Amino acid sequence: MKDRRIRSLVALSESASTARVLNFVSTLRKLAEDPSLAEKPFFHSRILNASIIVKHRVRPHEAELFSKPRATATKIMVPMDGKDLKLGARFLMVGQKDFDQSADEMFGEGLKPGRRDRQVLDLIDELPSLDPFLVREHLKRNGIEPARGYFAISDADVERMHAFVRAEVTALVKLSSAQSGDSAQAASRLVEKLLSNSPDAGFEPLKDVLRLSDKDYADGVFGWRGFLYYKWVLAELTPKLVDVLADVLSVQARGPRTQESSNYLPAARKRLEIAINQAVDGVNRMLGVYDKAYLSLTLDGQPTAFRDFLLAAPAMFMSLGGQSGAVQHIVSFWRYRFPPGRRAPISPVELMDIFLDFEDGLIFPDEDEQADQAA
Repeated sequence: MKDRRIRSLVALSESASTARVLNFVSTLRKLAEDPSLAEKPFFHSRILNASIIVKHRVRPHEAELFSKPRATATKIMVPMDGKDLKLGARFLMVGQKDFDQSADEMFGEGLKPGRRDRQVLDLIDELPSLDPFLVREHLKRNGIEPARGYFAISDADVERMHAFVRAEVTALVKLSSAQSGDSAQAASRLVEKLLSNSPDAGFEPLKDVLRLSDKDYADGVFGWRGFLYYKWVLAELTPKLVDVLADVLSVQARGPRTQESSNYLPAARKRLEIAINQAVDGVNRMLGVYDKAYLSLTLDGQPTAFRDFLLAAPAMFMSLGGQSGAVQHIVSFWRYRFPPGRRAPISPVELMDIFLDFEDGLIFPDEDEQADQAA
């Protein structure tokens, strides 16, 4: 393993999980005495439960590993020694040509098709990001509930998100439940149903109005829930992102410089600023498709645009999650490395590694095309 990959592995293991990383090494270290992790493990395999899973941007030289082109892949990183990550890690990407054979060699019977751990891994691979809330909800929807300690989600975060969604669906409550004298209570019931394991079950009248099949409707409502979640995420991220962007543009590395870092860092700052702003713009464009469709339904009483949105939502959800997840990762990792209020020293080589990681996650094929088609 190259030195840069070792440094990246160590950095990942020391940070908390982000929207791009499920960090079981960190979880086990912090919650070693928590019995719930053994009672309700994420994976049954002890090796997988001590791994780091990353949403990885497939590099050009890695494209040949896959039968079909993939922009991103779910990458499993298994440290050679969990106590000394400088020794490196073995890795495997879900969907690569020899996945079943390699998984059997690394993990034994546990990842054979049909096994519980394989189901969990396949569900994770379906998601556009590894945002803890999104992973937890997707697994729960499929009857899998690992211990809460695996997900860095506070009660306050859940309540803020519920309050945000409650405000968002109030117009729909008023439209579909005009007979109810307590729209706030009706909105709360609708939010609880929308965020439940089977959100589609609470919206039968809407399904009839939109004339969708059961499958299209269930998939569309799940995508709708994802849009609402990412809309909340963007609202929470925006003030933090302003500060992080200012730091990215101003942070100064200290210590010996390599020729590579000297050539890379000056231009990388501006590229990152442009790429981050483009990602946020892409998220806003897709959220705008939803806003327009929702207003058409609730204000104008025209269901066609919302029907089209629900049909497009599952595909758009992947692109939306990828872009939002990349921005979430940048904010959360930067705040881990540079806590507010103090400027931790950083070497030119480490700063280059961080910038390379950020740039790597900010490449999004076809997002404009998806948003334009849905609009």
